[in-house]
Amino acid sequence: MAVNSSDPIYPISVAAKLLEVHPRTLRIYEEEGLISPARKGQKRFFSSDDIEWIQCLRDLIHEQGISIPGIKKLLELTPCWEINHCPPEKRDACSAFVDKTIPCWERDDLACAREPGRCQNCDFFIKAMKKVRKDAKEQQRAQSQDDVINE
Repeated sequence: MAVNSSDPIYPISVAAKLLEVHPRTLRIYEEEGLISPARKGQKRFFSSDDIEWIQCLRDLIHEQGISIPGIKKLLELTPCWEINHCPPEKRDACSAFVDKTIPCWERDDLACAREPGRCQNCDFFIKAMKKVRKDAKEQQRAQSQDDVINE
């Protein structure tokens, strides 16, 4: 039986070890609303997609120097329907599309929220965040080159 990348199979201790972080770090990301691991009772379980998303978060924080509030603002400025390329009929039924004043990850009434694989497990969302990370690295490299030229 093959394991799907969205299956939550890693307990927090294993996820932390894979990511080379303290379990408390993962709890902080959860408290900040950046991740939402599956729960079985009081225990948290992470999928491979969760691990990939957290690696992306860690890169944005430690390599790109973006703060957690900055990441939340960035996600706020990237509407979920653009990331997911939602068809018009799905967008029209989506409260995030109708009322853009509340970020999609803060809503429980989204049409897509009732489906498996919410934001942090969404392939389009993960790809979009990888693109943001890549663009930020390219911008940082260009800035570094400009700094060298201006010296």
